[in-house]
Amino acid sequence: MFQSFLEAVSSGDLQAIITSTLGQIIIVVIALVLLLLAVALGGHQKKMSVKALTYSSIAIAISFVLSQFRLFSLPQGGSITPFSMLFIILIGYFFGVKTGVLAGVVYGLLQLAFGGWVMHPMQLLLDYPLAFGALGLSGVFANQKHGLVAGILVGCTGRFIFHFLSGIIFFASYAPETWNPFVYSLWYNFSYIGVEGVITAIIVLVPSVAQALRSVKKSAINNI
Repeated sequence: MFQSFLEAVSSGDLQAIITSTLGQIIIVVIALVLLLLAVALGGHQKKMSVKALTYSSIAIAISFVLSQFRLFSLPQGGSITPFSMLFIILIGYFFGVKTGVLAGVVYGLLQLAFGGWVMHPMQLLLDYPLAFGALGLSGVFANQKHGLVAGILVGCTGRFIFHFLSGIIFFASYAPETWNPFVYSLWYNFSYIGVEGVITAIIVLVPSVAQALRSVKKSAINNI
């Protein structure tokens, strides 16, 4: 385990570092430390932090499991999943932007550790912690009417922007010869993030689903 990690580090192969057993362990440890720091730095809001941590951990676990079921996959990693983004978005909607972004970053690190594909440190940041952290921007609309739908659209747009930038900067060579890299990255990322985001927004507008989510939110923030 240590030998393969050291060999990957000495070669400068970022992908080999990430996919090595020790590399995966390090990433998971970083994710756990981030969650624990959120509680430790909660101060007078420690009770809220513990409750938010509990819900965030559950949401991250559900999202990660759902992300393994790919309804449709594209080259270079894009895929439509059965609402894996929704549960991270819900954390922002329940507890606010800061908690939502943290949950998204941790989720992004898990995606990186188990199936991530990287070629450059900046691409790693754009496609994993920043892109998935952006899902937590749903918290901007936490207290507004139809706030969850707006949060889904904003969170998905945030994720889209980071993947879009990564596509232009690092994946332009993958565009077909007749395609402009800008247009290709726009189409490529919208074809799965946009589609899943729109479907998710439609689902949460179903009256029974909307009522259930309101009840869960009330339970999540009650007595905090």
